[in-house]
Amino acid sequence: MTAAAQPARIVFLDRATLSPRTSLREPAFPHEWMSFERSAPEEVAERIATAAIVVTNKAPVHAAAIAGAPNLKLVAVAATGTDNVDVAACRARDVTVSNIRNYAIHTVPEHTFALILALRRNILAYHRSVAQGRWREADQFCYFDYPIRDLAGSTLGIIGDGVLGRAVADIARGFGLKTLFSDYKGTTGMGPLYTPFETVLRTSDIITLHTPLLPSTRNLIAAPEFALMERKPLLINTARGGLVDEQALCEALTSGRIAGAAFDVVTQEPPAADHPFMRLLDRPDFILTPHVAWASEEAIQSLADQLIDNIDAFWAGQPRNVVE
Repeated sequence: MTAAAQPARIVFLDRATLSPRTSLREPAFPHEWMSFERSAPEEVAERIATAAIVVTNKAPVHAAAIAGAPNLKLVAVAATGTDNVDVAACRARDVTVSNIRNYAIHTVPEHTFALILALRRNILAYHRSVAQGRWREADQFCYFDYPIRDLAGSTLGIIGDGVLGRAVADIARGFGLKTLFSDYKGTTGMGPLYTPFETVLRTSDIITLHTPLLPSTRNLIAAPEFALMERKPLLINTARGGLVDEQALCEALTSGRIAGAAFDVVTQEPPAADHPFMRLLDRPDFILTPHVAWASEEAIQSLADQLIDNIDAFWAGQPRNVVE
């Protein structure tokens, strides 16, 4: 794509999905930048009608909006997942879609282990008990109200063998954990580096999810899978809502089928007041964080830099990170 005579109109549909502390540098070509803090689905078509480039994180860019934007050349997704963009409709219109890749290789694994450690060592339970006066009332220098478990010697089952799953495995080995990478559910024979899915469920002390949400992975873990978890593991999900049947998770946790769970994602974000996870928030064996595993200051800045790199590269005729 070569520079046009008129400045290219760039519309960012949901700037508020990036931290206000994140710096977005100017694209390197003549442009007009229009930024909205957030865009409701019904506002998207009007806002992108005259855009050459649309930037979106979570705001939906569907076929009807694409059809109504005759100048549209690029949808630059400010995230890795592109399920909010009708990629097929873009392809039919010769509109390029780009995304962000490998920006969260530190922040998501670190958040994963923060959750694992918090549960394994009952950090939240002890913190709450201190705040409630339990330590002041104790008869000695410490108390043992909640069990504390080491990580060393335990087995970590990793479902998802991409860059994040591998980074989690690297950290795990430093803690002395045995790591198992799961075969894809319903398959076997992926090679000696993989363990059958059911075996991972049966033998892991901790299970962590790092796989995309696809039709084949929706409700990847539901009641039948919880029934296989012989070692009553911790279940960690910093990947996508929808990978776990949330009602089944609640039942597994309250029945003692698993020892604890920590989720950074839910199927609908933000969750409604009657979401089943809301009933678990007072439990010491459950942690819910608001989809921030990706959101270290360093990671968001890296994302923002890569976003502008994608836009600049496209406009210079060298598109990168193209979603096929």
